[in-house]
Amino acid sequence: MSLSIGIVGLPNVGKSTIFNALTRQKVDAANYPFCTINPNVGCVKVPDQRLDKLAEMSKSEKIIHSTIEFIDIAGLVRGAHKGEGLGNKFLTNIRECNAICHILRHFVNENITHVENRISAKDDLEIINMELMMADLDQVNAKLKAIKSDNAYKELFQLLERIKTALDNSTLIKDLELTPEELILIREYNFLSAKPCMYVFNIAENDLNKTKEQILTEAGLKLDQDKVILVCGKMEEELTQLSEQEALDYLKNFNVEQTGLQKMIIAGYKLVNYISMLTTGPKETRSWQIINGFKAPQAAGKIHTDFEKGFARVEVIYWNDLLMVGGWNQAKEKGLVRMEGKDYIVKDGDVVVFHFST
Repeated sequence: MSLSIGIVGLPNVGKSTIFNALTRQKVDAANYPFCTINPNVGCVKVPDQRLDKLAEMSKSEKIIHSTIEFIDIAGLVRGAHKGEGLGNKFLTNIRECNAICHILRHFVNENITHVENRISAKDDLEIINMELMMADLDQVNAKLKAIKSDNAYKELFQLLERIKTALDNSTLIKDLELTPEELILIREYNFLSAKPCMYVFNIAENDLNKTKEQILTEAGLKLDQDKVILVCGKMEEELTQLSEQEALDYLKNFNVEQTGLQKMIIAGYKLVNYISMLTTGPKETRSWQIINGFKAPQAAGKIHTDFEKGFARVEVIYWNDLLMVGGWNQAKEKGLVRMEGKDYIVKDGDVVVFHFST
C-alpha cells in the first residue's frame, strides 16, 4: 500500500491548484468554497534516479517506482467538526491518510477571495488544528463513555483521559510525549491531531527567493523548518505545460532546484520515516517503501507475506557499489555482496535478494 498524504486547508488557499500541479491531473479549482466535493486522488511515482541507473545495468524490461497518493480534501471551515460547510464527511477522509499536508495561503490576490476575508496563514492553521482537535475530542468522549465501567479497558481509559485533558487545552495529540505502547493502544482510532504534518506555504512568485525563516517570520509562525515547504502554486501549475526537463530548466531561472512535487515527496518520506530498498534484475528494477528501522524479515514481507514468514537470509549490497562493479555476479566475485540474517536492519539504497524456506 502506498504512502497517502491528505492535502487540507481552508477554501481558496490553493489546495486544488497545487494538487493539479503536483499530480498533473485536472480537477476544478474555481474561486468559490467547496469546489472540491469528493476527495480527488492522485497517485504519483517517487522519482529515483538510482532506478534508472540500475535498470540500465541490469537491462531490465521495466522500472517500477514507489508511489505516493496525494488526496485533495475539500476545504474545511470553522465549525467543520459540527458539520459546518461539508465538515464531517471530509474529516473522515483525512482519517484514512498516513499524514496531513497543510496548505497555507501566503500570497495576496484580490481576485481570489478568502473565506475569512483576510490573509493569515497563522489564523488558517489555528482554525484547521482546532477542527481536528474538536473532532478528536468528540471521539475521545464517546469512547470514554463506552468503557467507563469496564476494568478491562482501565489502561486505555486513563490514557484517553490524559488525551482529553490535552485536547481541552488546545494541545494536539502528536505534541504529547506518548510511549510506543501508548501509541499502539490508540492506533485503531486514527486520531486526526495525532497524524504527522507538513506545511506547504503557497507563496507569490516575487517571494520565491525568500527563505523559510523569512516566510515563517512574516506569517508569525514557529514551525519545524524541516516540515515546511515553500511552493508557488501559480508557477507550479504553469510548469505542467512543460516537459519534466523544461520545467527543471525554467525553475533554475528562479534559483529553484526542485519542483513542488519533489519537495513534498522528500518531506513526506521524512515525515513518516520511510526509506526505499531496491531490487534489480532482467525482468524489473523496483523500489519498495519500507519504514526506516525495519529488520530484514519485515522488509521481505513488503514484497510478499510468505517471504516474511519463511525468511532465511538476505543478500545485500549498496546500490552504488553494485553499479560500480557492473552487476550482481561481478559483485559476488569481489566479495561485495553480504549475506545477512534476521537481525539485519535494511538501509536506504540497499539492493536485496531475499531467500526463504517453504
